Amino acid sequence: MADTGGTARPGVTPAERIEALRALIRHHDYRYYVLDSPEISDAEYDALFRELQDLEAAHPELITPDSPTQRVGGEPLAAFRQVRHIEPMLSLANAKNEEELRAWYTRVAKLAGEAGAGPELLRFVLEPKIDGLAVSLRYEDGRLVVGATRGNGEVGEDVTANLRTISTVPLAMLAAAAPYPSVVEVRGEVYLPLAAFAQLNEQRVAAGEPTFANPRNAAAGSLRQLDPRVTASRPLSTWFYGIGYVEGRDFAAHHEVLEWLRRAGFRVNPDVRMAATVEEVIAGCREWEERRDRLDYDIDGVVVKLDDRRLQSALGAAGRDPRWAVAYKFAPTTAQTRLLKIHINVGRTGVLNPWAELEPVEVGGVTVERATLHNEEDIRRKDLREGDMVIVQRAGDVIPQIVAPLTELRTGAEKPFSMPSECPSCGTPVVRVAGEVAVRCPNPGCPAKRAEAIKHFVSKGAMDIDGVGEKLVERLLSLGLIRDAADLYRLEASQLADLERLGEKSAANIIAAIEASKKRPLARVIFALGIPHVGAENAELLARRFGSMQALREASMEEIAETPGIGPVIAESVRQYFRDPRNLDLLARLEEAGVTMAAPARADTGAAGAREGGGRGGAQGPLSGKTLVLTGTLPTLSRQQATDLIEAAGGRVTGSVSTKTDYVVVGEEAGSKLTRARELGISLLDEEGLRTLLRG
Repeated sequence: MADTGGTARPGVTPAERIEALRALIRHHDYRYYVLDSPEISDAEYDALFRELQDLEAAHPELITPDSPTQRVGGEPLAAFRQVRHIEPMLSLANAKNEEELRAWYTRVAKLAGEAGAGPELLRFVLEPKIDGLAVSLRYEDGRLVVGATRGNGEVGEDVTANLRTISTVPLAMLAAAAPYPSVVEVRGEVYLPLAAFAQLNEQRVAAGEPTFANPRNAAAGSLRQLDPRVTASRPLSTWFYGIGYVEGRDFAAHHEVLEWLRRAGFRVNPDVRMAATVEEVIAGCREWEERRDRLDYDIDGVVVKLDDRRLQSALGAAGRDPRWAVAYKFAPTTAQTRLLKIHINVGRTGVLNPWAELEPVEVGGVTVERATLHNEEDIRRKDLREGDMVIVQRAGDVIPQIVAPLTELRTGAEKPFSMPSECPSCGTPVVRVAGEVAVRCPNPGCPAKRAEAIKHFVSKGAMDIDGVGEKLVERLLSLGLIRDAADLYRLEASQLADLERLGEKSAANIIAAIEASKKRPLARVIFALGIPHVGAENAELLARRFGSMQALREASMEEIAETPGIGPVIAESVRQYFRDPRNLDLLARLEEAGVTMAAPARADTGAAGAREGGGRGGAQGPLSGKTLVLTGTLPTLSRQQATDLIEAAGGRVTGSVSTKTDYVVVGEEAGSKLTRARELGISLLDEEGLRTLLRG
């Protein structure tokens, strides 16, 4: 059982107890900050820390710089002194594409052969290239004595006081790494997590301070503070990736260095991998690029290093670039451009959604001309103005978003934004429901709302009507061929064939797709109706609970709210939907057209069976009996596809996180469900982890 401190111990001197406490606290810091696997509660940790503070206060002569109590920021510095690295911190040559990476590999193989090394020594280590600030930490006999920035590679700035405030920087190495080198320079990267970067910029906007252009600038600005207390106030973190000068210990391979650093208490990326061939190297770089947008930190490439350290020495460097390492660079995910204008789009529920028209800029390999702005509150929080130079971010296939304005570049000509008082589509005065951020158009007949409702109805996650996209919906509405979704089922091929760019074959295919959509399951139909707050998962829960559209329509708010995963807000929204005569008319015409209005009969009859069952139809599989929640946007799976896969494997998808949830599957822009899952200690999965579970 872990020692959690307490009163004085008979026969133990204060110096001995202080050393024991320091060792315990270092161990628990390592478990918490590096491994993310604490062994004791916060209260137990606090008790250890308080005991150490009390003992050091009583015996100030025993306080040392590497004590965990000395991690807080001290008094401001007058200036940074310079530190000369014992071994220079070299830069890296870049490979901008796979062809250049293959060329680098060929050169390394040739040089290695000339140095007398056989093919068996051509093993490589692949590490993510963290987009942060490079640092070198000098340890003597296992204790941190000085930490410096990279500077010009030969000389850096002494930022020891600031580095001491970062929880993932060991002030003293763990005993597992003994015997310690008499001197060693540990190399790493200080960075700011993406969520912390966004929060920091919002705080700076609120305080009227200039924003940071990217997480790297934010990390550098945070570490290079003359007042260590400022650094301590920012949630900086670190990854460590190697050593420079070392005295008193020999390492044959780079992967041995990384393993030793882990034992010593340093945070080493857990996904570092080995590769033996150029194809394995390229495959590893591709994998990192694919998962880049799912990380909570910025990477701008992959560092490929020859593993054998003796061979590294034999190959040497060309100028300031080592021949034995290269950085495979990714396309940047952020860029700077001008916000030309803020436009408004009216959604299917009447919400006025702002979006940004941008001066075209290339981000992540594509040209970006617009970005999401979420809502009016988001615009005000970031203080975005028309005419601002802004930072645009695009990760994977996610819609680009504006991170922050570059306030120091303002000229005074920029225009603050305010939400219109009238709907831009129909001119109806907008309303704001108490407690909601959204501004809505209340007009049921608003043309924009009607168009968006039909677009949602035909979308892939809903009725999935192939060939009926946004442009065709708008054409059909403008020509008066449809007024709502039910009118789609009255269309004839001859009406479509006369439209520009369609023709008879395309028209016939569209009519066939509309006909096929009639057989979509009840859950899809409920989702397609566009009931506010009812997403794909909630529609599935309602379909299981009630079994038919009629039963759902006749259910009371209390009965709806009793459905597991459905709360009072959703229940009220469902009841309001079915109270509207226009919606009832739509449903009647959909039913008349032959659209599914009831789920197929199940072996486990009754609402109880629907509530208690595992996967769809009681399917058995690797997820039998497991309850999962989906949050955010997954890289390759839609919400409905992920739900279908989980249910086919015997699992159950619910709309809210509770103590009964087994896993939460997390995608891009995950929301409050992720926060709740962390509070409850529920296992988190990305899409890759979900697929692993599905394979059993």
